[in-house]
Amino acid sequence: MGKLPVISGWEAIRVFEKAGWLIDRRARSRHIVMKKSGMITTLSIPEHKTLDRGLLRALIRDAQLSVDEFIKLLYE
Repeated sequence: MGKLPVISGWEAIRVFEKAGWLIDRRARSRHIVMKKSGMITTLSIPEHKTLDRGLLRALIRDAQLSVDEFIKLLYE
């Protein structure tokens, strides 16, 4: 398993878009909510300059990706 980099919320959103997730709406609390067809869960990503690695790991798990898949999409 690769080490997660420190990235911003918008960088994470771009990576999840590459994995097929779409921006659904912006919540009042400055979070971007993403959906993917066929998935019950949604991703709520804060618009922060840096995301905590624990939060990022939880988002990756909720998106049913591995850390290595996420890192590969990040650097494509």
